[in-house]
Amino acid sequence: MNDHANDTAPGHRARGLETMRRVGGTSAGDGAGDFFAMTVEHLFAEVWSRDGLSMRDRRLLLLGLLVGQGLDDEAGVQLDAVLRTGELTPDELREVVIFLTHYAGWPRGARLNVQVEKLISRFMKD
Repeated sequence: MNDHANDTAPGHRARGLETMRRVGGTSAGDGAGDFFAMTVEHLFAEVWSRDGLSMRDRRLLLLGLLVGQGLDDEAGVQLDAVLRTGELTPDELREVVIFLTHYAGWPRGARLNVQVEKLISRFMKD
């Protein structure tokens, strides 16, 4: 079995873990196995760290995709992170809901609206 985790420099993995933490908004830990290593060292150290799009741009693209596919739990992780990092304000999140509703459909938009309003309410209390 290929131990992919040993194929890259520690700094590369550290950059991937830091980006993964920023994207997820929480400590990602340091998992084991090839899948986790590829996720950290390719998706986060390479794809999410590329020049050309900001973290905010990538987050908006991901939110659109997740909402469009009805992946509410995954969208919730991104919504929480984007609000806590300040990448989007509460008003901007509400604007995202309005925009995505017209492309993802009213039922998904309605669920997203509930999700966003609960998140904003919790955020404003903290």
